[in-house]
Amino acid sequence: MRDWISIPKSNGYESLHATVMGPDSKWVEVQFRTKRMDLVAEKGLAAHWRYKGVKSDSTDQWMNNIRDILEAGKDDPMQLMKDIRMDIYTKEVYAFTPKGDLFKLPAGATVLDFAFYIHTNVGAHCTGGIVNGRHRKISHVIQSGDTVEILTSATQSPKSDWMNIVVSSKSRNKIRQKLHEQLQARAELGKEELMRRAKNRKIDIDESIMMKLIKKEGYKYVNEFFADIADGKVDAGKFINTYQVATAPEDQAERTTAEDFELIRDEQESAGDVLTIGEKSIKGLSYKFAKCCNPIYGDKVFGFISSDGLVKIHKIDCPNASNIRSRYPYRLIRVEWSGKGGSELPVQLQIVGQDDIGIIANITSIISKETKASLRNIKVDSNDGLFQGYLTLGVSDNAVLSSIIKKIKTVKGVKDVTRI
Repeated sequence: MRDWISIPKSNGYESLHATVMGPDSKWVEVQFRTKRMDLVAEKGLAAHWRYKGVKSDSTDQWMNNIRDILEAGKDDPMQLMKDIRMDIYTKEVYAFTPKGDLFKLPAGATVLDFAFYIHTNVGAHCTGGIVNGRHRKISHVIQSGDTVEILTSATQSPKSDWMNIVVSSKSRNKIRQKLHEQLQARAELGKEELMRRAKNRKIDIDESIMMKLIKKEGYKYVNEFFADIADGKVDAGKFINTYQVATAPEDQAERTTAEDFELIRDEQESAGDVLTIGEKSIKGLSYKFAKCCNPIYGDKVFGFISSDGLVKIHKIDCPNASNIRSRYPYRLIRVEWSGKGGSELPVQLQIVGQDDIGIIANITSIISKETKASLRNIKVDSNDGLFQGYLTLGVSDNAVLSSIIKKIKTVKGVKDVTRI
C-alpha cells in the first residue's frame, strides 16, 4: 500500500496505490482516485484550476517549488531546466525532526539540504547532524523515515563547495544568497581600506578610471576585487600606485632623449646634494623623490624625467618601475647615491599583530630611541583582537630602517612588519 493522498508528491499527484495478488499468481496494482485527482494525474497540475470549487494546498506548494527554482536558476538557463527536471519529476524522501515534524525532500537530499529546509540560518551554520541517533557529516544522504537532528555552530558559514553537496534548488539558492552576502560584506571592507589609503596619500579616486583599471586586472565583478583587498590577496597600495601612473598627464611633446632636457636645480627639494645623475654631479639639476615608493638613502634607484623636466627618483623595485620602463624607456636616466646620507626621508611601514595592551607603546618606544629616525605619523586599526598599524617614519638611510624593522619584529605580539 502506498499513500500519495496523505502526503502528495511535489508535482501535485495524489492517489492511493494498492498492489494485490490476482488470479494465476499475477500482481495487480489498483489505484484509488477522486475525479479531481484523476484529472490532475492525467492532465497535469494545471487541471486544478479547471476543476471548479476545489482548493488544494498541493497547488500552492507546487507553485512555491517553481518559484524557488526560477530564483535559483535566474543566472543560468541550463541550470534552471536541470533543476525543474530534478525537483519536479524525481522521487522524494520523507524525514522527521526529533519533534516529529515531517519534511519532504528530493531523493538524494543530504543533511545539509535538510538543514536549509528547516531554516536558512540553520543551514548556514550547519556542521553536521544526528541521523537515527548516529552522528553524520553534512554530506550524508538521507533515507525515507530517517529522524534528523541538525548540529550548528556560530562560527560556521557557507562555503562555495557546499553547492556540490546539496541537491535541491532551494538549498542552492539559499547558499548563493549567503555567499553573496559574505562577498558584499568583504567588498565593503576592501573598498573602505582602498579609499582610506588613497585619502592618506591625498589622492582623489575617479570611479570610472578605477573601474577600468579593475577590469584590466582581470576582474569581471568589482565586488570580487574589493573582497580580495579585504582578504589580502590584492595590495591596495600597489593598486593606488597603478592608479597614479594611469592618471598622470601624458607627455604631449615629441619623443625626446634624456640628454635633450634642460634641467634646473630646485633648491627646496635638492638640498643635500647626495645624488649623482648620469655622469654629472647633482648640482644644477632639479629632482624629487617619488611618493609612490619613497626611496631613502641606500636604496637602489633610477631617475625618470617627467614632461616638465623634473627628475623623479624611484626605487628599482618600485611597483611602477616595470610600467615606466616599458612605456618611457627614452626618459630614464642612471641615478646613484654619492657621499653620505644625512637628511631624513619619509618611509611607510605596515605592522600587523595581536591587539595586546602596551604593544603600540613598545613600538613607539623603539623608534624614539633611534637618533637617526623619527616618528611622523601613526594610524592603527583594530578588529577581532588583531591590529593593523601604518607608521610614517623619517629615516636617514636604509641601514637605519632595517635596524628599526628588525627591532619591531622582536616586540611580543607583532606578526609582520612590511615596508610599503
